[in-house]
Amino acid sequence: MQLTGAEITIRCLQEEGVEYVFGYPGGAVLNIYDELFKQDKVKHVLVRHEQGAVHAADGYSRSSHKVGVALVTSGPGVTNAVTGIATAYMDSIPLVVITGQVPTHAIGQDAFQECDTVGITRPCVKHNFLVKDVKDLAVTIKKAFYLATTGRPGPVLVDIPKDVTQASTEFTYPKTITLRSYNPVTKGHAGQIKKAVQLLLDAKRPMFYTGGGVILSNASSQLTRLVRLLGYPCTNTLMGLGGLPGTDPQFTGLPGMHGTYETNMAMQHCDVLFAVGSRFDDRVIGDPKHFYRADRKIIHIDIDPSSISKRVKVDVPIVGYVAEVLDEMLRLLESSPQRPDAAALKAWWAQIKEWQRKDCLKYDRKSELIKPQYVVEKLYELTKGDAFVTSDVGQHQMWVAQYYKFDKPRRWINSGGLGTMGFGLPAAMGVQLVNPGAMVVCVTGEASIQMCIQELSTCKQYHLPIKIVNLNNRYMGMVRQWQEFFYGNRYAESYMDALPDFVKLAEAYGHVGIKIEKPGDVEGALREALAQKERLVFLDFITDQTENVFPMVPGGKGLTEMILAEEL
Repeated sequence: MQLTGAEITIRCLQEEGVEYVFGYPGGAVLNIYDELFKQDKVKHVLVRHEQGAVHAADGYSRSSHKVGVALVTSGPGVTNAVTGIATAYMDSIPLVVITGQVPTHAIGQDAFQECDTVGITRPCVKHNFLVKDVKDLAVTIKKAFYLATTGRPGPVLVDIPKDVTQASTEFTYPKTITLRSYNPVTKGHAGQIKKAVQLLLDAKRPMFYTGGGVILSNASSQLTRLVRLLGYPCTNTLMGLGGLPGTDPQFTGLPGMHGTYETNMAMQHCDVLFAVGSRFDDRVIGDPKHFYRADRKIIHIDIDPSSISKRVKVDVPIVGYVAEVLDEMLRLLESSPQRPDAAALKAWWAQIKEWQRKDCLKYDRKSELIKPQYVVEKLYELTKGDAFVTSDVGQHQMWVAQYYKFDKPRRWINSGGLGTMGFGLPAAMGVQLVNPGAMVVCVTGEASIQMCIQELSTCKQYHLPIKIVNLNNRYMGMVRQWQEFFYGNRYAESYMDALPDFVKLAEAYGHVGIKIEKPGDVEGALREALAQKERLVFLDFITDQTENVFPMVPGGKGLTEMILAEEL
């Protein structure tokens, strides 16, 4: 069967079971768009900016364990998409990004809307391809989906020149594919797993430290079983929230820069640290030289061997899929006659409970101003913890991570590694489309929301009833906090003194807008918004400008060098 490159592209997406493509048309991809128009299996979502397309595909993937797909044109279409691609790359999210390119004969000639897509995106993709022959197109797209979803997941880009979309060839789509140079390990080394199990059983002060790898490998049930079987304390990183239920009594809260006092103290003073699908990020452990302890053993499971001992030397490295390794560990533990040292574990929990008495997340509940923490707590209460929550980046993101208890995986959708302002709203669009009927809430700030606020138009077109919770303190909040602590209260360019009327703006896009200025009105406004099942509601909460995120570990300091609210 002879098909054009454009027809092949769409057929490949159909073969992969792709439901939605998020994109924006342009000259180099018009042939592909024409073929999209002729069929109805693959639905297209027209965003208002290419960054929004990739973030939406990203949110779609994070909340569903499916591959997100974006389609953009050449030149500025690609460069606008790079932020979204880098965001997905840092958080290991499986995406396939299809980009248009100028005709092959024009490549390198500074043609209209030409850029070196492969060169520009090389540092922020798992892999990328430039397809120069239509005969290679189908197999290349198959490779892209395979690479995106296996091993450590990530975004894969396929750059297709316009003449390749016009040329014809016989179409066959391979059912499976192998790459000689790419064979990711999936099963952990049996000897290392046995060693890890023995270390855990012998531990006196154990600590589980789990990250995004638990979520990506769908290993939450195995992790929860293991934690409960052993009775050990556990922390989930920002990317791992929901891996162990946030309401579980063994969950000690977030670790790191804005982690709880008890978690950071336990991470630092444990004798066995079990790192599961986490990468010892600088925002989690601070400076590695402060984190080091000669008397502590570290076990580390990760699918990516390059992540092991990258920042912190570990004692028992295990390369493999988290779910498969935890399955094997559970099998060994359940068949072992040995059990953890009950007396030592009781003493360790007593120490952790002593640290918990600091009540490090307390805040002024009698304030006459709206406290952002209170808004998040009320949101949790009214949604019963069952919403999909996206966020942008900054103070609001940390408050959600601290105060919203995620009991399920894939409910917390945020940009962890790159820290991308503008992520929250388009990501929520992807989440809503793949979870129709679910409650989707975007918690944001007045600075972040303006980065991709044009996507309110997309929400209107596709009837996406997202609830936007804008914690509006009229500052770039996290920037202001750092300027207060470390720059002598010199608030250089962090004050937002020309903000729009968000209620009117939401209404201009055809949505509902509500402004809330008093603590007593918070619950009522949230109830009203959540009751509007068919409408997007923009809630503009005017919050206390001076509120900071505590605890806080200053940059370059150790985990035990936390600033607590009571110390200021």
